[in-house]
Amino acid sequence: MISTIRPALVLFGALTLACGVIYPLAVTGVGSAAFPRQAAGSILEVNGKPVGSALIGQQFTSPRYFWGRPSATGPMPYNANGSSGSNQGPLNPAYTDAVRSRVEALKAADPGNTAPIPVDLVTASGSGLDPEISLAAAEYQARRVAAERRIAPEKVQALIAEHASGTVMGIFGEPRVNVLALNLALDGKTPHTR
Repeated sequence: MISTIRPALVLFGALTLACGVIYPLAVTGVGSAAFPRQAAGSILEVNGKPVGSALIGQQFTSPRYFWGRPSATGPMPYNANGSSGSNQGPLNPAYTDAVRSRVEALKAADPGNTAPIPVDLVTASGSGLDPEISLAAAEYQARRVAAERRIAPEKVQALIAEHASGTVMGIFGEPRVNVLALNLALDGKTPHTR
């Protein structure tokens, strides 16, 4: 019996050491060396105080701010502990109702806007944590934000252009803008990334 248990315990110990200690330390070390800002959470700070992460969305509901992509996480939006989508398909009545209510909220916030609503403003992502919106979604909201803040629309457009990110490696995704960074810029605050 001892001759059977001993190799099993040695293998268990070796695998625990390799997979539970050495591998996580190696991945953490490589991540910290290659991507130090992202490995530290891409925390945005204003005046030395953290205001959020550039990697996780935040909910903005005031018409003075740009709104991000909807979040389906529970029990609250943008809950990083409960990252998930709604798992509802396009034929699900609850999904259709959720999208319809988001469309109505956007129209109520800016009744004069007759432009087509970009899909990322009314549909939640698979993670529910998207920190960015498409440039089309930002431009759709620009007139409302400028009117609410009583500033020139050109100034808001300039902020969108200033904070826009291109595609990943020039081919993946589409140009986008980080909602938190854009809203901080609207407030005249310059975030620093930790």
